[in-house]
Amino acid sequence: MTNTLLPRLKLPIGIQTFRIIREEGYYYVDKSGIAVDLAQRGAYYFLSRPRRFGKSLFLDTLKELFEGNQALFSGLAAENRWDWSKKYPVIRISFGGGVLGSVEDLNQSLHQQLTTLEQQFGMQAQFPDHRSRFKDLIAHAHRQAGQRAVVLVDEYDKPILDRIESPEIARQLREALKDLYSVMKDSDAHIKFVFLTGVSKFSKVSLFSGLNNLTDITLDSAYSDICGYTDLDIDTVFAPELPGLDRELIRQWYNGYNWLGTPVYNPFGLLQLFRTRQIRPHWFETGTPTFLIKLLAQRHQFTPDLSRVVASQALLATFDVDNIPVEALMFQAGYLTIQDIWQAPGQMELTLKYPNLEVQAALNNSLLQSLTGALNVPGPHISRLYKLLQKRDFAGLKDLFHAFYASIANDWYRKNEMSGFEGYYVSIFYSYFAALGMDIRLEDPTNQGRIHMTVLFDGHVFLFEFKVVEMNPAGAALQQIKDKHYADKYQARGEPIHLIGVEFSKANRNIVGFEVETL
Repeated sequence: MTNTLLPRLKLPIGIQTFRIIREEGYYYVDKSGIAVDLAQRGAYYFLSRPRRFGKSLFLDTLKELFEGNQALFSGLAAENRWDWSKKYPVIRISFGGGVLGSVEDLNQSLHQQLTTLEQQFGMQAQFPDHRSRFKDLIAHAHRQAGQRAVVLVDEYDKPILDRIESPEIARQLREALKDLYSVMKDSDAHIKFVFLTGVSKFSKVSLFSGLNNLTDITLDSAYSDICGYTDLDIDTVFAPELPGLDRELIRQWYNGYNWLGTPVYNPFGLLQLFRTRQIRPHWFETGTPTFLIKLLAQRHQFTPDLSRVVASQALLATFDVDNIPVEALMFQAGYLTIQDIWQAPGQMELTLKYPNLEVQAALNNSLLQSLTGALNVPGPHISRLYKLLQKRDFAGLKDLFHAFYASIANDWYRKNEMSGFEGYYVSIFYSYFAALGMDIRLEDPTNQGRIHMTVLFDGHVFLFEFKVVEMNPAGAALQQIKDKHYADKYQARGEPIHLIGVEFSKANRNIVGFEVETL
């Protein structure tokens, strides 16, 4: 069937209500079969996914499924796999709306939500504390419906993450939520099904010690596409939106999130692409990760390493107010994803990478602002860099980087000597190219050694070698590329190859050598 035969539907941007999507003519990627699988295979589940990935919509799908609203599932995978004669009482709690800045704010939110639920189930609050009210609500819902209750918690961790930069307040919020969540284990006799979603995965000891029967499906390959869109979804469900767009560019910019299974696209970014018809960092722009950028700067992160992180599964699952590994934060927040996996009995090691060009470009743009201490400097330089590369204007390229390093305030060097002087300079150099969303290979292996940075762009190959030259002769960087025969690896491509030696001086705090030879 060709695209012209398929009707264009409404784009469900920001729509988290399953009923609205099904009844009002929106595109819908069918996840109902996964919902049935979960209900049939277990009872207590936890899922971590980045923001704006469709977690709330999936919870609402579960709600409509358990409440037995059969008409909404007409033509979907769940229609003929579910016992529609049973209707379960559903208790849904969400912390997704607004910022809860204190325990008092959290208590007010819980009071409002519990009051609404109590009214829904026709009961009066018998206890003053939220823990007791929640427990009583679950038991009452079971007795009233004659079926055990379904409990759905959306954005379970958001109150803590909203105040993660204030550890004492974050700890208070964590303890209050820990007390609330412990109710579910105590209420097991009244519960049919539990599903909790969030961005981060807090350790069971810190937040779920009272709910240690959760099955974590975050890295379960069977559920890797539980949220998000697959390539097949794009080519079928969204086929009417594709004409006029570069399909391969869409894949490079937005696909690539991986949780040990089928790679997926972030729904929000893709829907915004279909709306605007423009390749932009749509998902990234909805919430600049200021805390993450600050953390990377405080820990003097060597930015090229962000595209090649190796971590254990245990490390990625470790996150708490007092222990925030950069790898875990970036993975759980969606700025890194799984590239490769190595396993041995009892061990799992994961290699992480940027999921796609959107994240690579936008994150490095933000990092440049942090590295330089200037919000207005990187933007114009990035666009000029792109134009100079297109023209192969290497003299202009040298002048651009020389002017850029010269514009950095003296005090900023002292604050940002990440992996030593060379590391800081290379971080800036790399982040400029990464901010353009280019194909970059770091520590590119050859049979003679490793190329510091390879850039494939516009039918050309650019090989970069970096050196601090106070103790080296001029031209040493370019000479190393030639002596090691690094270009041999790319000769078969039949494209022009540019050998570029970049030399820094710590005394001058700038580039003092920028030599180019084209093959």
